[in-house]
Amino acid sequence: MGLSVGSALHFVLLFPVHLLVWLYSLISFLPWYYMTNAGTKKARSVRIKARTTSGNREGPYRSVDHFDSLAREDLPGKDTLAKLFEHAVQRFGQADCLGTRDVLSKENEVQPSGKVFKKLILGEYRWLSYQEVDTMVCHLGSGLAALGQEPKSTVAIFCETRAEWMITAQACFRYNFPLVTFYATLGEEAVAFGLNETGVTHLVTSADLLENKLKNVLSEIPKLKHIIYVDQKMVGTEGYPAGLTMHSMQSVRQLGSKPENLIMPVVQPQPSDLAMVMYTSGSTGRPKGVMIIHRNIIAGMTGQCERIPGLGPKDTYIAYLPLAHVLEMTAEISCLTYGCRIGYSSPQTLSDQSTKIKKGSKGDSSVLKPTLMAAVPEIMDRINKNVMSKVQEMSFIQRTLFTLGYNYKLEQIRRGYDAPLCNALLFQKVRRLLGGRVRMMLSGGAPLSTVTQRFMNVCFCCPVGQGYGLTETCGAGTITEVADISTGRVGSPLICCEVRLRDWAEGGYTKKDMPHPRGEVLIGGPNVTMGYYRHENGDQDFFVDENGQRWFCTGDVGEIHPDGCLQIVDRKKDLVKLQAGEYVSLGKVESVLKNCSLIDNICAYANSDQNYVISFVVPNQKQLTALAMQRGIVGNWEEICTHPDMERHVLNEIKKVAASIKMQRFETPMKVHLSPEPWTPETGLVTDAFKLKRKELKNHYLHQIERMYGGK
Repeated sequence: MGLSVGSALHFVLLFPVHLLVWLYSLISFLPWYYMTNAGTKKARSVRIKARTTSGNREGPYRSVDHFDSLAREDLPGKDTLAKLFEHAVQRFGQADCLGTRDVLSKENEVQPSGKVFKKLILGEYRWLSYQEVDTMVCHLGSGLAALGQEPKSTVAIFCETRAEWMITAQACFRYNFPLVTFYATLGEEAVAFGLNETGVTHLVTSADLLENKLKNVLSEIPKLKHIIYVDQKMVGTEGYPAGLTMHSMQSVRQLGSKPENLIMPVVQPQPSDLAMVMYTSGSTGRPKGVMIIHRNIIAGMTGQCERIPGLGPKDTYIAYLPLAHVLEMTAEISCLTYGCRIGYSSPQTLSDQSTKIKKGSKGDSSVLKPTLMAAVPEIMDRINKNVMSKVQEMSFIQRTLFTLGYNYKLEQIRRGYDAPLCNALLFQKVRRLLGGRVRMMLSGGAPLSTVTQRFMNVCFCCPVGQGYGLTETCGAGTITEVADISTGRVGSPLICCEVRLRDWAEGGYTKKDMPHPRGEVLIGGPNVTMGYYRHENGDQDFFVDENGQRWFCTGDVGEIHPDGCLQIVDRKKDLVKLQAGEYVSLGKVESVLKNCSLIDNICAYANSDQNYVISFVVPNQKQLTALAMQRGIVGNWEEICTHPDMERHVLNEIKKVAASIKMQRFETPMKVHLSPEPWTPETGLVTDAFKLKRKELKNHYLHQIERMYGGK
C-alpha cells in the first residue's frame, strides 16, 4: 500500500532532520555524558531513597540520608526563627534581601466584552539589604511593643504577599508575638471568626483589604484595638468603630525607632514557644488555626532545604503565592536563612502575558530573572496549555520541528539524559517566559499531572520537585530529589520526618496490597505541629506514639514504591459510594480528566443515591471558542458555554480521555455543566492553593446538579 502525497511530503521534509539528529546524538553523546556526570545522576535516580525502620511493609519509612535519627535543625544552636534571621543578617548584611517593583502608571483597558481591566506599567526592582530589613524588623517590633503589644500575645496579619508581610513576621518572631495568619482571599466572616477566636488586639493589613473586606465586620471584633496598614497612603477614620486606632506601618516603625522605645525583646522566644497560628482556608467548614512552634518550622525547613542543592546567595526566588500558605512561608524563610534574595510578585503580574501587565511592558519574571520558583499545579497547567496553544498557531514546518524537538528531548529525559542542542535552539524562548534562569521549580498544594511535569522539564529545562506536606506538618513530608526522573510521585520522606501507612479497609487499601503496600499516610517527626487552636475535637488527627513522637493522620491514601518514594493515590474524603455499591475516587477522576485540552478545571460529583458521576467544567476559552466557530455556533462566552452542542462535545472528549486510560465506566462522568466563570480563590470555590471546595461548589451548582440527575 503506497504512501499518501501528504505522508510522502512529510517524510521527504523530515528525513534530513531525523538524520541530522541521529548524527548529532552519535557524535555528542559520549563527551556530554562524561562532562555532565550523567551516569552518576542516573544512578541517584534509581537508588533506594528511603527504607523502613521496622522491617514491616507499612513502615515507618525514613530517608537513608539521615536514617539513624530525624534531623531537627540545620544550623546548630539556631533553634528559633529569631536566631535564624539574626544569623542571616550577620552573614549577608549588605546583600540584597527583599525586592519590590514600583508602580509607574495605571491604565484602564476596555475589553471587547465591555469589561474594564486595570493594566500596570512597573519599574525595576528596588532592593532592601539584609541589614536594612533587620533595622525595619527591630523598629517595627519595638513600635508594636510601644503600642501595648505583650510578649506571647498574638498579632494578626491579613495581607497580600509583599515585603511588609515578611518584615512583620520577622518582627513578631523576634519579639515573641505569635503571628496569626489569614489568606488575603478569605471571606470577611472567616477572618472575623479567627480574630475573635485568637483574641487579637493588633492587626496588620493593607488599605485595600481594610476598606473592601474588614470594614464591614470590625464592629464584631471587640478586642481589636490597633490596625496597622502597610501602604504609604493615608487611611481615613470615618466609618470605623470607636476605640479603634489606625496607624501606618511607617509611623509604627518611627515610634519604635525612638530611643525610649528602642528596646531589645523583653522575652526571648524559646524553641517550644508558639510562633504562628496559621488559619487554613480549608476545603470544608470553618477555617482552623494550626498552632506552630518555632521548633516545628525549623525542623520542616531543615528537611526541605536538604532537597534543594546549592541553595545560597546566588539564588533569586520569585514570591507570588500567598504567604499565609505554609509552602510559600517556609520557602521564603528558607531563602532568607541561606542568603537568597526574594523578589515580590503576584499571579496577575508574574509574566509579560499576565492579566495586569500592559501589553509591551515587562512582567516580574522578565525583570527579576529568578533561579528558584514555587508553584501550584494549577499555574503550571495554565502555562502548559498557553504554550501548547501557541504551538498550534505556528506554521506547519515550525510546528513539526517543535514537536520533533519536544519528543526527542522527552525521550532523552525519560532515559535520564538531556538535549542541550534542543535547549539552545528550541526552548530558550519558552524559558524566557519565566525569565530564562529558573534552575529548579517546587510544586505543592495538589497533585501535579505527569503531562505537565514533563512539559516543564522539557520546555523550561529544569527539574520539578514535587512535594507533599500539610500545614499540620509545616509543609514538610516528602519532596522528589532533583535527580529523580520519575513522574506521578512525591518523593521520599524528608530527613526531618518519617512516613507510615495505615490500612483503610473501607477504601480497599492495605499494607498487604501488591505490588506495593497502600494505606492512609501518617507523617511523624519534630515538624508535626501542636494541633488546632481551641479545637480539641479536631486534635483527634494528631497522636503521640510510645516514643513520644508526634504524628499527623493526613486523610490522604498513599502507595510506597520499592525505592521508598511515595505516590498519593486517593483521598478518604473524596471517596463516594454509588447506588450500585461501586466506590468512586472523585480526586482521581479529576486528575485524569484535567489532561483534556478543552478543560481548564473540573469538579467531579456523585450522589450516593444515583448510579453515575456528573461534572462541572471550566472550559479552555480559546479551544472552546475555536470549536464553536467551526460548528457555526455564535454568541458571547456565556452563550457558547450553555449551548447544548458544546456540552455534548466536551462530554465526548471526556469519554475519549477516560477510555484512553481505561477508566472504569462507572467512574466516567455521564453529564457535564460548562461554567463560563473561572474558579479562583476570590470566588470562594477553590482554596488559595486552588484545591476544590466541594461543599461550596455543590451549593453553587445545586440547580445544575438537579438538572443533570433528572430533577426539576
